[in-house]
Amino acid sequence: MPRNIIYIGNKLQRHGRTATTIDTLAPLLEVEGFNVRTASSQSNIILRFLDMLVTVARSRNWAHYVLIDTYSTRNFWYAVSVAKLCRFLKIKYVPILHGGNLPQRLITHKRLVTNFLDGAYVVVSPSDFLKSAFAKATKTPIQVVYNSIELGAYPLKKREQLSPRLLWVRSFAAIYNPMMALDTLEMVLKKHPQASLTMVGPEKDGSLEACRARAAKSNLPVTFTGLLTKAAWIEQSTSSDIFINTSNFDNLPVSLLEAMALGLPVVSTNVGGIPFLIKNGVNGFTVNRSNAAEMAAAVEHLLNDEEHVQATIIAARATVEQYDWQVIKLQWKTLLS
Repeated sequence: MPRNIIYIGNKLQRHGRTATTIDTLAPLLEVEGFNVRTASSQSNIILRFLDMLVTVARSRNWAHYVLIDTYSTRNFWYAVSVAKLCRFLKIKYVPILHGGNLPQRLITHKRLVTNFLDGAYVVVSPSDFLKSAFAKATKTPIQVVYNSIELGAYPLKKREQLSPRLLWVRSFAAIYNPMMALDTLEMVLKKHPQASLTMVGPEKDGSLEACRARAAKSNLPVTFTGLLTKAAWIEQSTSSDIFINTSNFDNLPVSLLEAMALGLPVVSTNVGGIPFLIKNGVNGFTVNRSNAAEMAAAVEHLLNDEEHVQATIIAARATVEQYDWQVIKLQWKTLLS
């Protein structure tokens, strides 16, 4: 018997925002035979919130489960409110935890978080990091179901000799610290005047304009592409050799999985769930938060140790094989059966 799923989240890709889990997971579940209704793609935050509540209420006799993307920022309140409605209507709901700063909610709103999780059918965490952070906060089982990629869509490029062409892919937001990428480039340029940086992603909070101004003021060789389709940024990746991630907070970003699948050596800050994915010096490199000097040094190491680079690329690709949708879909089928 097909399962009927309501999926609640910020489905805003069509409005020029970065795709989130609801944009990718919902259609994949449909392919696997689930009936899925989503909310919401409304651009206005109030209308989006109302659409989420109305969708759940109207589907109360249809839905077997409600999946709820749960982030640390404004979406947190959407998630809590939808869950409260689910409890009132006696619908099983499944929070999907996201966001490296979500554990902060245990400090600021501990009772609210505990009630939210305790009322769930099961809690899904896309990383061991968030599972460990919330394990003692709820009696509800927490199941790790990794974020996934369709591995076949990411061709592995052999990079035998790296050049200092850096790639950064994320929304331009303060929590992702995009200015650190420019600081890193500026340091790399001191030894490698041919170095360059490509930054892919949409504006979110004014950080893009700040980065543009800084690049212009310091005459830095930076290309800002704006938001690209998945196919376009995969194509862009063939012109780059090193992927840098500068987050101040993070969980398990899909962009890192994609870079590792594409054969791009990764240098990332070691925040949140990233150390659970990247083992420093094995399948990538990690540095301390906001430390551009450490990141530039890691880039320099990659440029000068070809043997280590090749071992890192091979290990990274092997790591992301466990995040392939063909593996992850079996876990979702079991959970929602």
